[in-house]
Amino acid sequence: MKKLFLRCLCLCMVLTAALSMGTYALADGEFEEVTAVDNDECAVTITDIDPDDMWGYTLKALLENKSADKTYVFSVETAFVNGVECDPFFGSEVASGKKSNEDISFDLDTLEENGVGEPTDIELIFRVHDSDDWMADDVAYETVHVYPKGEEEAQFFQRPAQDTDTVLVDNDDISVIVTGYEPDSLWGYAVKLFLVNKTDRTLVFTADNTSVNGFMLDPYYGHELKPGKCCFDEMTWFDSDLEDNGIETVEDIEFSLRVYDSDDWTADDIFNDVLTLTP
Repeated sequence: MKKLFLRCLCLCMVLTAALSMGTYALADGEFEEVTAVDNDECAVTITDIDPDDMWGYTLKALLENKSADKTYVFSVETAFVNGVECDPFFGSEVASGKKSNEDISFDLDTLEENGVGEPTDIELIFRVHDSDDWMADDVAYETVHVYPKGEEEAQFFQRPAQDTDTVLVDNDDISVIVTGYEPDSLWGYAVKLFLVNKTDRTLVFTADNTSVNGFMLDPYYGHELKPGKCCFDEMTWFDSDLEDNGIETVEDIEFSLRVYDSDDWTADDIFNDVLTLTP
């Protein structure tokens, strides 16, 4: 919920400022437009890239609602930069028969801090649906790749092992690595994670029955990761949660790490075991 709140807050600021932003041509040549969606009901075209936009690395998008009487919501369900999950600030309603120029903006700070490098392959999963009938089938659900430097330059991020890593799981299906701890993150105390989904299924990562210094204290955590993708993530506790339990220094964290198939809850868990961290 906290991540959703932050994204919504940033989205509101992006939409407010969008009208004042211009386009920006890539330094190494003109950007070739990419058609992400084009059917009888709607269209999405990536028209340009601004790597230095005030809101972050930005794709310029032209949205078109071709319907005669329906308002459509255009969104990006999730996105990946060089194979690493990185959801953008984006979402827009377009009235029937209208078009809209919008920005799809990425905050790449976390990726840059972890050595992902400049974007060479931006994968976006677009969803378009009826604003007034959320139970209706999607008008569009499409995956598109944008290659800022050309498809031949596309690279998939491979994170090298670090001496400070704590490897919790590394098998044929998943990798779960603790990359560090941050006592004063945005939301409070954070365990920084790197997750890899090596399967052909969408997986959900959760932490259950969690204790901190022997006190039962559930973190704000849960992550769904697409097949063959990776992400940087955080398991967090509010400072007030620790203070309420008299915890000044985190000495140990015990939790049950459960990883399961998002589309088949009856299937055996991909992983389920009790793990202990000693920051």
